[in-house]
Amino acid sequence: MRIGITGQNGFVGKHLYNSLGLLSDEFERITFQKEFFEKDEELDNFVSQCDVIVHLAAMNRHESEQFIYETNVGLVNKLVASLERTGSKAHVMISSSTQEERDNLYGKSKREGRETLIRWATENNGKVTGLIIPNVFGAFGKPFYNSFISTFCYQLTHGDTPVIATDGEVKLIYVQELVNTIIEKIRQSKTETEYFIEPTAVRKVSEVLELLIDYKVKYLDNGEIPIINGSFEHNLFNTYRSYIEYKTHFPVKFTQHIDPRGAFVEVIRLGIGGQCSFSTTVPGITRGNHYHTRKIERFAVIKGKALIQIRKIGDDEIIDFYLSGEEPAYVDMPIWYTHNIKNIGEEELYTIFWINEPFNPEDPDTYFETV
Repeated sequence: MRIGITGQNGFVGKHLYNSLGLLSDEFERITFQKEFFEKDEELDNFVSQCDVIVHLAAMNRHESEQFIYETNVGLVNKLVASLERTGSKAHVMISSSTQEERDNLYGKSKREGRETLIRWATENNGKVTGLIIPNVFGAFGKPFYNSFISTFCYQLTHGDTPVIATDGEVKLIYVQELVNTIIEKIRQSKTETEYFIEPTAVRKVSEVLELLIDYKVKYLDNGEIPIINGSFEHNLFNTYRSYIEYKTHFPVKFTQHIDPRGAFVEVIRLGIGGQCSFSTTVPGITRGNHYHTRKIERFAVIKGKALIQIRKIGDDEIIDFYLSGEEPAYVDMPIWYTHNIKNIGEEELYTIFWINEPFNPEDPDTYFETV
C-alpha cells in the first residue's frame, strides 16, 4: 500500500513517516515536500502515486488568526483540486482537532477542511477519514508551537523557568499512540467522516509540570532514572529526554570513591527496574547499530577506550562521544536515535549496559540501522 503524508516533516508527520518505515513489507512511503503545494504538476504526481494520503500539513500558530484560517483552508483546497485533476481514488485521511467546536478561526479552518474533503469523497465516490485529535505530545515537538509540554521540556533543559498561564485539565495523547491509531485506520481502509480519537491521559498542566521538574532534578541534574508510574509517565519521560542537548550533556563522568583497595562507582540509581548487562569487547569491534522507539538505555564504560556514536533516524548528523575507563562515564541513548559502541583502544573494553525492560523477542523494540 502506497502512503503519502502531507506535512511529512512536521511533528506528527515525521513520527508517522518513520513508523511506516518499520513496516516496509506492508507499506511503501511516497515522499512529500511542502513545495509541492506551490506546483500543480508535482502535487499531481505525488497524489497519483498514493493509495492513501494522510493530510497533516497545517498551520497551528501565527500572530494572525486569519492567516492561519486562510492557510489551512487553502492547503485542503489545493489537495482537493489535485485529487480531481488526477481522478484519484485514494483514501484521504485528514487530521482535525477537538478545537473544531471552539469559537476560533483555527478550529473553524480544521472543520471546514474536513467538510471540504467529505464533499470531494461524496461527489467522486472516494474515501475519507476525519480524525478528531486531542492535544498531542511527544519527542521532538517544536517548543512554543506544538504543545505546552514541548515548551516546558525545552525550558527545563535549557535553563529557563516555565510559567503556567492557565492551570486547566488537558486531554492528551502521546504521538506514538496517535501514529498507531492512524496506521490502524489505514489498514481498515473505510470512510469515517468524524472519528474521535480518545485521549490516553487527562492531566492538569500543573501536574505535568511537577513531573517534568522531578525529571530535571533527578535525571538531568543527578543522573537518576526517576520513578515511572504507567505509560503516560514513561512517554512523558522519553519526551523530556528528547530536549536535552546531547552534544554538551554527555558523556557524564561518574563519581569515583577511591581508597587503598581501589575504586567504587555507582553506575545507576533507579526508580524503576530493568535489565543490567556486562560486556567485554575486543579492540576494533563495534557493537549495536540499532535504535529503540520506547526503551530507556544507558551505556557505562568502566575499562578501556570507547567511541559511542548516535544519529537521529532521518538525519545525517552523527554525534561522537569518547569515553575512557580512566575516567568512567556514561551516555544514555535517546529514543529514535540509532547508536553503537566501538572499542578504539588496545585492550579489552568493559561496558555495563542498563535498559528499563528485559529483552522480549516477541516485542524487542530493537531496529537495526547503521549509525
